[in-house]
Amino acid sequence: MRFFKVHLLMLLCAVLVAGSFPIVAAISHELDPVLLTLLRFLLASFLFAPLIWFRYGFTVSFASLARYSLISATLVICFWSMFFSLRYTSTLNISAIFTLVPSLSGLYAMVLNKERLGRARLIALLLGLVGALWVIFRGDLSLLSGLALNQGDLIFFIGCLFMGFYTPLVRLFHRGEPMLVMAFWIMVTGSVWLLLLAGPQLVSVSWADVPLKVWLGLGYIAIFSTIVSFFLTQYSILFLGPTRVMAYSYLYPALVLVLDLMFGGGLPEAKVLPGVIIVLFAMVVVQRMEGGGVKRYCSGISRDYH
Repeated sequence: MRFFKVHLLMLLCAVLVAGSFPIVAAISHELDPVLLTLLRFLLASFLFAPLIWFRYGFTVSFASLARYSLISATLVICFWSMFFSLRYTSTLNISAIFTLVPSLSGLYAMVLNKERLGRARLIALLLGLVGALWVIFRGDLSLLSGLALNQGDLIFFIGCLFMGFYTPLVRLFHRGEPMLVMAFWIMVTGSVWLLLLAGPQLVSVSWADVPLKVWLGLGYIAIFSTIVSFFLTQYSILFLGPTRVMAYSYLYPALVLVLDLMFGGGLPEAKVLPGVIIVLFAMVVVQRMEGGGVKRYCSGISRDYH
């Protein structure tokens, strides 16, 4: 029963994150993508700060900041690419491209963390790739053979190449500190990266004229698809393990389709749906993997929840 409840929590997490895709699409034209990404990181950092101050304080070494800065750079590039790419592509496309991240993380982990990919994970990698390509190219093999990616797809794909480093780098650079502390300083250092990139834009923007929907959208993204999803993810890792939790991103294309339908967007062409089904099947494959290493991994982070 406990595992069933944890799976429900991860389903909720997937819905919250999938909900951020159409929200990002709705506000992506209102401000420069760098500024939108900066506001997301700053808002999440400020909301997270009281908990970190109360439980752990703000003491951090320079070496730790260097580690956190390298990790946050991967997130900055990915989230910036999301805001920018949605000016040129659809939410369904980027949700499909994002399903490549678990497979990319697995490949990177082979090099950085010396992990071995089992048969089930290799199958999931292939299925996730096939399903994502099917959705992106709308099931049209002629488009696939011509590599007819639009500009937004290419931009977000590059962002996902960097996002794939996130989990392996977290494992590589974790030095025993509470995961909540690590997550907070990753957001803070990410904000610093973005402040350096934003530069003069901060004073040239008429902040009073920024539409209310931008602030509401950023509030949703910072609270639900950043902070709440982090808590749900880290809690679920204790019971399901990182691979099964990561596999929930395979649900994003299907959830985006449902959300689009709920908000009057309609269903895509029927030939796109097999790609979504393939991606969902990839998730099932990962969920059926043996989790022998889960307890060993979880023992190192369980103290964050006591």
